[in-house]
Amino acid sequence: MNFEHLRALAAVIDEGTFEAAADLLRLTPSAVSQRIKALEASTGQVLVRRRVPCAATDAGMVLLRMARQVQVLEAEAAAALGSGAASRAVMPVAVNADSLATWFVPVLAVAAGWTDTMLDLHIEDQGFSSQLLRQGDVMGAVTSNPVPVNGCRVELLGHMRYIPVASAALHRRFAGRNGVDWEGMPVLKFNAKDILQRELLAAKGVEQSPPTHTVPSSEGFLAAIRAGLGWGMLPELQLCEELAMGSLVLLEEDMHEDVPLYWQSWTLDSERLHRISAAVRNASRGGLRVPTASSMAERTPRR
Repeated sequence: MNFEHLRALAAVIDEGTFEAAADLLRLTPSAVSQRIKALEASTGQVLVRRRVPCAATDAGMVLLRMARQVQVLEAEAAAALGSGAASRAVMPVAVNADSLATWFVPVLAVAAGWTDTMLDLHIEDQGFSSQLLRQGDVMGAVTSNPVPVNGCRVELLGHMRYIPVASAALHRRFAGRNGVDWEGMPVLKFNAKDILQRELLAAKGVEQSPPTHTVPSSEGFLAAIRAGLGWGMLPELQLCEELAMGSLVLLEEDMHEDVPLYWQSWTLDSERLHRISAAVRNASRGGLRVPTASSMAERTPRR
């Protein structure tokens, strides 16, 4: 294993094909293929599944992660030597859509001042983002998983509160003397992984699913609720003015879901990784709820 072989592996997985990797590395596809074959010969295992797009095998994921680490350390060594543009590095990070639309924004503002690091954001449900760490696709992730991925450190950032809301017009249509008609009122979900609304309905004893719309966008989810398409669980961070103005209505005063969020990152001793971790930590302090004893009964979030 050498740096050029590892760099070729990362390029093939990132770009999806040997041809695209060759363009990135300014080599011929044959040269890239030879480097991958040499790497596979040195490890005695198949590292790349030759399909479109190319994917790493389990053994390939181990070396892909190593390749990412080498790239970061190489860039930091170049920076220490004053190599200028050669010291720039990509920092792949996974974050869920609701966080990116709310409390994570200050991280982007801090990163805007970095001249040596470029963010590569992967949008993934926090219940599944730890898999990206295992695969070596990202160096850090906002996740709901409190168990550290092998070779990673983990810290609790705080809790993100979700509350059930609907447009005032939709609420009027389905509000009666006995409260909200949960069985009849249309509901939204973010995607197939989103179970927040389903859990509330189960708590209300609703067995038959009401009409359900899927809106796989954090901003679009809020817009759909405003438009009256259905009700949904929204982060309270997105509702600074909506409830006060009366455009949205809180459906249940005491009903909410506090979602625990963790930051997992490689244990690599990297100044860039420490920097992004500090930015995430500081942003969470300004946006997430501080966990209390009553909120530590953690439930698996899905958005």
